[in-house]
Amino acid sequence: MTLPVTQDADGLAAGPVRVDLLFEPSGRRVRVPAGVTLFDAASWNGIAIDSTCGGHGTCKKCKVRVLDGAAPPTALDERAFSLEELRDGWRLACRAEAAGDTTIDVPPLVTRPKAATVGVGRQVILRPAVQKRYLELDEPTLADQHSDLERLLAAVDDLELRADLHAVRAIGPALRAADYKVTAVIVDDVLIDVQPGDTTGRIFGIAFDLGTTTVVATLLDLSTGTPAAVASALNAQQPFGADVITRISATMLDPETLGRLTGLAHQTLGELAAEVCAEAGVDPAEVYEIALAGNATMTHIALGIDPEPLGVAPFILATRLLPEVLAADLGVAAHPRARAVVFPPFGAYVGGDITAGLLASGMDRDQRTRLFIDIGTNCEIVLGNRDWLLATAAPAGPAFEGAAIRCGMRAADGAIEVVTMTPDTLDLKVIGDAEPAGLCGSGLVDAVTGLVRLGLLDSSGRLVPEEAAADLAPGLASRLTQLGAERVFVLHWLGEPGDVSRSVYLSQRDVRELQFAKAAIATGWHILLEEAGLQASDIQQVLLAGSFGSYLSPANAIRLGLVPPVGVLRVVSAGNVAGEGAKMALLSVRERAGGLALLEEVRYVELSDRADFNDRFVDQLAFPA
Repeated sequence: MTLPVTQDADGLAAGPVRVDLLFEPSGRRVRVPAGVTLFDAASWNGIAIDSTCGGHGTCKKCKVRVLDGAAPPTALDERAFSLEELRDGWRLACRAEAAGDTTIDVPPLVTRPKAATVGVGRQVILRPAVQKRYLELDEPTLADQHSDLERLLAAVDDLELRADLHAVRAIGPALRAADYKVTAVIVDDVLIDVQPGDTTGRIFGIAFDLGTTTVVATLLDLSTGTPAAVASALNAQQPFGADVITRISATMLDPETLGRLTGLAHQTLGELAAEVCAEAGVDPAEVYEIALAGNATMTHIALGIDPEPLGVAPFILATRLLPEVLAADLGVAAHPRARAVVFPPFGAYVGGDITAGLLASGMDRDQRTRLFIDIGTNCEIVLGNRDWLLATAAPAGPAFEGAAIRCGMRAADGAIEVVTMTPDTLDLKVIGDAEPAGLCGSGLVDAVTGLVRLGLLDSSGRLVPEEAAADLAPGLASRLTQLGAERVFVLHWLGEPGDVSRSVYLSQRDVRELQFAKAAIATGWHILLEEAGLQASDIQQVLLAGSFGSYLSPANAIRLGLVPPVGVLRVVSAGNVAGEGAKMALLSVRERAGGLALLEEVRYVELSDRADFNDRFVDQLAFPA
């Protein structure tokens, strides 16, 4: 698609024409290049439009009503809507282009899942590595004594196939049971199975985002490109630590721990695979390929590779590119010869999940200079555009996961996820509309931002004295109190007001933990900017990736200095882009090759060997004035 461009006073191209879109009922206004689809415009700006195919034009669920200036309906629109609906402006968002300033009504059909099972992606041409061919073969005779395999390979004359032993074992019984009418199952150039009858409509794959905390599985129908089911679960390795360093340390302390951690990874992946197959009514044997995106430590452990070298200098990977891996090697019950596509890492702390995320976000093909931040215990940061990419990792610590926070918890029912303050009021939004039980990462950032904005936290991160609080925020001053020798701010009284020990509170130490995390991240992107010779003002978009990034307020992230001081509309919640990249690898061999090409396009910047890192880290501890 070619975007229209404007011209400056000298008649030179000045960039693509931009249009204003107003999404109702949210009232969200965005500015995008003319010619992009409404679905992409909404997706890049964190506006939820119902879709199960990710904007590929196959599910017909992204129905929106264009209130003014509706473009002529496409052939797909005509199949999705009645004539009356078309006259009223109903269109599929993935097909309707933003031709001019317009208003779009988005039906309130979708809310973001707490597990961040979806994310920003791109449209791909459906061309999976897995394909099925239905064949009707001639039966052998005394005059035609070609072998079963020779007979089948001759019928697939457009491919130079190699046969897997499993396929050789299956071919004879399949041919004779189905009167020589069979389906050949092919992955790339390998014949992996021969099945009786026509099974061409049953081809599935599973995309995994193997996170340190949460694992997400998406079952894809590879014949149509549509998701059939999605599920998420806590990584069963959690008892061995909340972050990769503690899990690496566990394997160093006890050699048997690696086997246990590998088994737990397999358990999590296997249970999720079984869950999505059961939900969609799919036989696991119909899953012919899986894709896995995870950080380097999680990938090493899942494959039973010793992760110890990743945890000590000079932080060396066992390998970036793996030999052939089967789904069975990862504990996933699927077709016996189902392969596993494992995304390669850039380095020990910028893993395959970031490779997948960059693939999904298209940073290597966008002319804009963008900053990609996956906020977690280990924060991965990538800066660049289609001409160059720089990557690094910053040790943010577990604060954003709710760990190391006195009343912290994961984003589950009872977790305070949104905190809104004025000088006189305090409002909380709790996951599951339950009684507040703790504070998750997004609630932590909101609470600290609110206190900074009201002046109850000074720029150094210290809670102000009670007498100053009474002048600054009279309605909240009573919440600023002591628990033993430590200053705390009470968010919710669980017992009687005044019983601080039975309340959900934010402590002075919690603020320090957030400051340490914020400083590590800010130091990372500051160093990348310097490496590129750029200023923060040169960044045209910030992508917040991962589960935490999905629910982090862009305005609050800017206010605390987590991200550069850019316009709030330039900060986009990208969601589970690692999972989206894994899906793309299953749907398109071309995109899979693009993911591998990224290894040569990204330059990794190591922070741990920089003599100035500690001083720069200290400089970033303060909150912006």
